[in-house]
Amino acid sequence: MNTSKILVIDLEATCWNGKIPSGQVSEIIEIGICLLDTEEGTISKNKGILITPERSEISSFCTQLTTITKELLDQEGISFKEACEYLRKEYNPKEYVWASYGFYDLKMMKNQCKIRKVEYPLSQEHINVKELFAEVKGLSKKVGMNGALHMLNFELEGTHHRGVDDARNIAKILNWCLKNKKYV
Repeated sequence: MNTSKILVIDLEATCWNGKIPSGQVSEIIEIGICLLDTEEGTISKNKGILITPERSEISSFCTQLTTITKELLDQEGISFKEACEYLRKEYNPKEYVWASYGFYDLKMMKNQCKIRKVEYPLSQEHINVKELFAEVKGLSKKVGMNGALHMLNFELEGTHHRGVDDARNIAKILNWCLKNKKYV
């Protein structure tokens, strides 16, 4: 497994303020991704792959949170299957350890692949950056991505809750963690 580069992924999904409306499910609408070079500390191949939902609608709450609209997805969205194929073709993700902030993205990706009968495109090697940050920083409670950026005096780049931007911000946190981790 190649650890000189780590794929960083952040998913955005359909969401509502309160209960999920009858007949709808939370599903991935953006895969934010970038490649962290762990030796150089550089971030490359940063992209947001927009995905058209099949079983839910974009709520006004979801648009307020993510800035993703139905119109944007109608124009630029692809199917979840096509998004997974794109990941395989452009990122060769089974070759790399991948990371996300928390376990939500891991669970959501595996669940949606299972439901849609799409081959899981990522490796089984996953880093939970939220846990790693708390461990390296010596925190008793885990903090959100924005809180971690603030603690490190890092600027939030782009729009919070846009996968393309959050992946890059998570990569900065992960890079800090890897440079400051104390090996026993």
